[in-house]
Amino acid sequence: MKAFEGITVLDFSHVIAGPFCTYQLALLGADVIKVEEVVAGDYLRGRGGVDSLRPSLMGDHFACQNANKRSIAIDLKTPDGAALARHMAQRADVLVENFRPGVMAALGLGYEALSALNPRLVYCSLSGFGQTGPLSDRPVYDNVVQAFSGLMAMTGTASSGPLKSGAPVLDYASGTMAAFAVAAALTRRERSGEGQHLDVSMLDTAFLLMSPVISSLLNAGKAPKPHANQHALAAASCYTAADGELIMLGACNQRQFDALCELIGRDDLRKDPRFADVRRQDPHRAALEAALANTMRTRPAAEWEALLAATVPAARVRNLAEALDDSHAAHHGMLATIPYPGTATERLVVPLAAYKADKDGPHLRTTPPALGQDGRNVLAQFGLSDDEQARLQTCGAVRL
Repeated sequence: MKAFEGITVLDFSHVIAGPFCTYQLALLGADVIKVEEVVAGDYLRGRGGVDSLRPSLMGDHFACQNANKRSIAIDLKTPDGAALARHMAQRADVLVENFRPGVMAALGLGYEALSALNPRLVYCSLSGFGQTGPLSDRPVYDNVVQAFSGLMAMTGTASSGPLKSGAPVLDYASGTMAAFAVAAALTRRERSGEGQHLDVSMLDTAFLLMSPVISSLLNAGKAPKPHANQHALAAASCYTAADGELIMLGACNQRQFDALCELIGRDDLRKDPRFADVRRQDPHRAALEAALANTMRTRPAAEWEALLAATVPAARVRNLAEALDDSHAAHHGMLATIPYPGTATERLVVPLAAYKADKDGPHLRTTPPALGQDGRNVLAQFGLSDDEQARLQTCGAVRL
């Protein structure tokens, strides 16, 4: 049995964070019904690296977090469309939305209205700044929250200035947090019989990802500064190797530091009273960094990795293609290949989840849906007759 088998999720979200949340639930068996606007659907349907998929509204970026779902296209701005959504919410277990705060309430689909109809409903609202507060109604995306939160300001170098992450880390981290919150709320509902409203904020997620830095600032008055690829510990920093490639070291504890010194032929460093105790290296960091930098320039990065990695955390800095080509990536099964018309190979590779489970686990059952392709089946599931379906189509409330 799948963890969320028998759980019906109404997914009113779009772009990345919300859809990734419901994707994780769908991979574990939830019946996720993606409620989309009737003209073009989710914005990411028209985005991606495979240009041939964009005109059909099946962009590969959309595919990354929408497999295992069904799609129905409803015009929520029409009275009949909003009424249909309320009817569906009465029978659903979970609702996930990531509109700006107040939008769902204005449509008659806010938590208070729907929980009155279905007290067991777990209602998850995912937004940039949360559902309340002076900035709650601001429109944002991942990069904007990175800028606002301070995450950008502590990334980069003094010369580069603030840099955003190369990947939309806050979208995916917020989606993961939302999925965890939904799972917790469903567990609580099993005991209490009550649903609840979950308020997931991308800003809060950003702060959570910076927990140690926030602790240093608030509890010790130490403000973060951009430190490029360097760590507070010189032996857990990045160095240029003989071939010009970079090698990242991760010798954070005493055992690892001692092993590093032995393996790189610098026993003198661990015997030096300035560096001998990793807990007291901070005042002498610059001297230790200089010594390690000189040594790391004596061999290519791949040789250092081969020498160190089994004992001391270390890795040659790879690009994404190199990392995915590594045999370990294939072994771990984080990626799956699905049939996908419109590509040169009629197939597409998509990520699943970042864990395995020996009793079951994340599993792909169906390919991402075309816009509104499941409308008739979904409406029948919620008890609407053929005549009622035809009426809703005629009045423009649904696209069938």
